[in-house]
Amino acid sequence: MPELIPPATRFVPLPDGFAMRRGGALYGARVAYEAFGRPNAARDNVILLMPGLSPSAHAASNPDDPSPGWWEAMLGPGKPIDTDRWHVVCVNALGSCRGSTGPPSVDPRSGEPYRLGFPELSMEDIADAAAFTVRALGFERLACVVGASMGGMGALSLLARHTGLARGLVNISSAVHSLPFSIGIRSLQREAIRSDPHWNQGRYDEGEYPGRGMLTARKLGMLSYRSPQEWDRRFGRSLLGGDQGAEKEPFGMEFAVESYLEHHARRFVNAFDPNSYLYLSRCMDRFDLGDSCGGSADEALARLRPEKALVMGVRTDILFPLRQQRQIAEGLASGGAGVRFLPLDSQEGHDSFLIDTARFGLPVAKFLSNL
Repeated sequence: MPELIPPATRFVPLPDGFAMRRGGALYGARVAYEAFGRPNAARDNVILLMPGLSPSAHAASNPDDPSPGWWEAMLGPGKPIDTDRWHVVCVNALGSCRGSTGPPSVDPRSGEPYRLGFPELSMEDIADAAAFTVRALGFERLACVVGASMGGMGALSLLARHTGLARGLVNISSAVHSLPFSIGIRSLQREAIRSDPHWNQGRYDEGEYPGRGMLTARKLGMLSYRSPQEWDRRFGRSLLGGDQGAEKEPFGMEFAVESYLEHHARRFVNAFDPNSYLYLSRCMDRFDLGDSCGGSADEALARLRPEKALVMGVRTDILFPLRQQRQIAEGLASGGAGVRFLPLDSQEGHDSFLIDTARFGLPVAKFLSNL
């Protein structure tokens, strides 16, 4: 299937022979990004934004693309990440299908899509590609790197591998490594995709697309992105009413929560490349900041040494539990960083940073105002 690239996206070419941590190299590769706000004369007002697994670089609306971005409420003039003050560069992760080189991209050596011929992807590769991008744009030091979920893993890796690149860090709902529950969920998601006969060992196209596998994978993901409390509050045991609840097949949908998952998962099907999903998902599972840096994760955190850091999470997050954000905050503090750890009570679970921006926005704005 073709890459899915927002209209305002720009690109930075990576150097030929871009080495991947677990072997292999990329040729003719690129990183997709969007920029918001303007750099000041000193070029010291730059923020790097590293998104989660599925978003593009289109974090907010801009003159080239007025459509709402994935963090529209947080980024823009007068918003918590205020583009009247900050120049924000949002990168799309290497390995994605939203413009950066990934499995659906054409391998210039063969003229065919990489598919499963794409080299094994690591969080370190994503971090190195992001660091190369900001330097290629002419920025030698960032005011701050902001990362949420998978992007928070990438932000930690970036600070570990590119010492001194950023003065500040905002790390949201992330971790130094994935826990067994998270790995198990993503393993089931990958199994659902690979079990779809249309996946065909990664050799699908728009006519033969593993839609059922992607639908199931997305439903599993959505269950883990939100909290049990939210599912109970929103749906309880409500049944579908009228014709909507009439079963058209044995054991079909009966409950409102089933209909919700089906509706929202279908919006994702055909909107994200399955092979990219597999690569990025496994990349998250294999990331361990300690292994990446040599030693324990806590030792690695102590060596990052941003001047200031804000670490946030929510008590209802079952995918990246709050104790993982506490570990990040304590590890950074042990290395001498000025750290604020902020646990929040939002009901929306892991997705809270995308939904409950009223709760997240004020502390982010306050932290950035003091950088």
